[in-house]
Amino acid sequence: MAALRGVLPQSTPLAFPFSVVEVVRMGQMSGLSAADPGLPSRALEAVGLGGYENRFFQELSGGEQQRAQLARVLVQVWEPSGADGPCWLLLDEPVASRDIGHQLGVMTLVRDYARRGGGVVAVMHDLNLTAMGADRAVMMAEGRVLAAGAVADVLTDSVLGRAYGCPLRVNAAPADGAVFVLPHSAGKVA
Repeated sequence: MAALRGVLPQSTPLAFPFSVVEVVRMGQMSGLSAADPGLPSRALEAVGLGGYENRFFQELSGGEQQRAQLARVLVQVWEPSGADGPCWLLLDEPVASRDIGHQLGVMTLVRDYARRGGGVVAVMHDLNLTAMGADRAVMMAEGRVLAAGAVADVLTDSVLGRAYGCPLRVNAAPADGAVFVLPHSAGKVA
C-alpha cells in the first residue's frame, strides 16, 4: 500500500539527527523507485531544497522541514500512476509554514502530479489556494460535510458563512475570473 499512497501529516517531528537526504530516503525505501539513487536529489530540487541533502533535518526552519517531508512523500510515489492505477498523495496542510512563493510552488507541484494521472487529496485551510488549485472541494464544519462538488459550487457566500460563522464574500478577480475570498466583518453570522 505504501507504494501507492504517500501521506504527508501536518507535522512530523524527528527525535534523531537525520540528514535531509536520509529523511527523503525513508520514503524512497517504501516506494517503487527504491533503486534510483538520484531520486532524492530530484525530489529535493522539486520542493526547492536542492543542495540541502547533507544538512540536519532539525536545523531546518518549520517550512523547510515540511518541504523535506513533502520530498519524502514524493519519492515514495514518484510516478503518479502505474499498472495498478493511480498513486495518491494524501496531504494534511501541505502549504502550512510556507511563504507565498513556496505555497504556490507546492500547489503547482501537486497540480502537475494530478495532471500526470495521480490523485491528490489535501486538507486545506487557505480558501484562495484551494480555489486556485482544486478541481473539487468538500467544505466541512464540526465534523460534518456542508457542501461537496466543483470549487465554485462549494465556495459560496452561504456555505462559507455557515462554515466559519462569519459573513464572507466570494469574489472574482477581473483578470482571469478565479475566485478569491475576503472577510467583510469579524461579526458572527446570525
